[in-house]
Amino acid sequence: MDSLGFLLFYANLVSPSSGFSSLAPNGLLYLTTLIHNGSKNDPYLEPPILTVNTVLSLLAVDYPAHRLACYVSDDGCSPLNFYSLVEASKFAKLWVPFCKKYNIGVRAPFRYFLRESDEPPCASSWEFQQDWEKMKEEYERLCGNIEAAANNSTSFDLTGELEVFFNTECQNHPTIIKTRVSGLMTNAPFMLNVDCDMYANNPELVLHAMCLFLGSSDERDWGFVQCPQYFYDRPTDHLAVLHQTLFKGMVGIQGPFYAGKEADDELLKKIGNSKEFINSAAHALKGKAYFTSILSKSLDVVHQVAGCDYEHSSDWGKKVGFLYGSITEDMITGMMIHAKGWRSGYCSPDPRAFLGCGALADPAAMSQQKRWATGFLEILFSKTNPIFACFTSKLQFRQCLAYLWILIWGLRSIPEVCYAALPAYCIITNSSFLPKIQELGICIPVTLFVIYKVYTLSDYIRIGFPIDSWWVNSCMARISATGAWFLGLLNVILKFLGLSETIFEITQKLHQPRTPADDCGKDDDKMIFDESPVFIPGTTILLVHVSALAMALLGLEAQGGQGTGLGEFFCSTYVVLCFLPFLQGLFRRGKYGIPLPTICKSSALALLFVHLCKMSTISVN
Repeated sequence: MDSLGFLLFYANLVSPSSGFSSLAPNGLLYLTTLIHNGSKNDPYLEPPILTVNTVLSLLAVDYPAHRLACYVSDDGCSPLNFYSLVEASKFAKLWVPFCKKYNIGVRAPFRYFLRESDEPPCASSWEFQQDWEKMKEEYERLCGNIEAAANNSTSFDLTGELEVFFNTECQNHPTIIKTRVSGLMTNAPFMLNVDCDMYANNPELVLHAMCLFLGSSDERDWGFVQCPQYFYDRPTDHLAVLHQTLFKGMVGIQGPFYAGKEADDELLKKIGNSKEFINSAAHALKGKAYFTSILSKSLDVVHQVAGCDYEHSSDWGKKVGFLYGSITEDMITGMMIHAKGWRSGYCSPDPRAFLGCGALADPAAMSQQKRWATGFLEILFSKTNPIFACFTSKLQFRQCLAYLWILIWGLRSIPEVCYAALPAYCIITNSSFLPKIQELGICIPVTLFVIYKVYTLSDYIRIGFPIDSWWVNSCMARISATGAWFLGLLNVILKFLGLSETIFEITQKLHQPRTPADDCGKDDDKMIFDESPVFIPGTTILLVHVSALAMALLGLEAQGGQGTGLGEFFCSTYVVLCFLPFLQGLFRRGKYGIPLPTICKSSALALLFVHLCKMSTISVN
């Protein structure tokens, strides 16, 4: 069995600060950046500069420096990540004072130096210009050092502090600690948990979140506060719409999705066999700090708790901490918190609290959608699904419905695929599933279709998104449902049959934000393809409908039958428009063209579908 320890890196700024000191009287506020390297140590998939900017933006938030700490955990045990963080900690001693001195709005350097419009009112002063030039020069030096290290990672000089990485494997390595474990050494009352590519966009985000925790009469009932996930490179994607509709609606029940941690006196005995850790947890539950000079010198205890064997014969992953059983561990953990009666808050300040980078290209985005659908179905078909939690725990009925709405994404692929194929089937077999255009019954499906489209369009208009983003996201919803979600469903079926195991696939991230010039690129509207199976269903659906329309035009449809009406032709044309990027991909080359192996596989499936349609007509006649 692989040994999955982790690298833990700690950074803090201990310079004295004033103000807001009463907000966390019992200890530090943890700002934890989680780096999900999984089975790879690939700076191409998750560039270290992403993590560096996230850490720098968190260290620079408006919060007393002596009550602020940042921990970075790296499952992949990357010496490049550690080197990058060491370099970043040096730069932070210049960057953080600069941000607070001039009240910089955007405190992630890679974003700040790109957006000149965000300069403070004192930008015209000579002193600011001097400091700005110095910061830009230092940041470029930091980026250069990290890039040089990444390009020469195979010949990395593993000496000094990096010597512990010698002969380590990303999936089988001991625990490496460059400081201390938060649960043992500092048990602060608040923890901020972010991903490596989500930088702090609003320097006051901590204060906004604490207002929800500390400003209510029932603050002890709050388990966590969720900030919506937005992307600077995909500002109008479908997730942004969900935040404005579903998530805000859930605030009136038990709160939005996400994750957190909970423990009580019974579970305290099952958090492992470290006496020191149990004592620390006991103090945390009572709202007391727990620091001992002995622990700070005892790395043996720290390594014991951080090791992958520590959770054996305990409730970690079952009742304590982030729960196991799904590759979407945040969803299942957040649901169990709600099931225990906790509430969650929704923090959406202006400007937005966090901004991150989405998947770099369409293959990565589709892979991410497939991973989500797989993880959601793992929860739905497990003993921790929201239906059981609704009857056996404190999960409210409406909260259960909200969880079910998102957990059935994978199941929705079945009707999506069937309805996508139905118009083509009717055209090929010269049959219909809709009333004829001259019949009064046609008003029912037409009215439902129009109402749904107007309703979804009104959401975009109300939020302030452009109308074209509504159409693009509508098309991508059909593409994702019939492709990524469908394959996610197949993954879960194969897992339950014991034929395969689900794995966490890393999606490639873009380490540089888009500039206004990039937004005007001529290739922005082109879809990127690769040989991933996720593109086979979409290509097959397109070829099926093109074939059906061509057969109808040439009079090759089946003879007899009740005849195909205008409704079926409209639906088939609508499907082709939704899959227009695939139609364009058939005639393009390079990364914007559908690979030949995918076309061949899809063509075979399309021919099989047409043949089966013909056979069904013959058997009926």
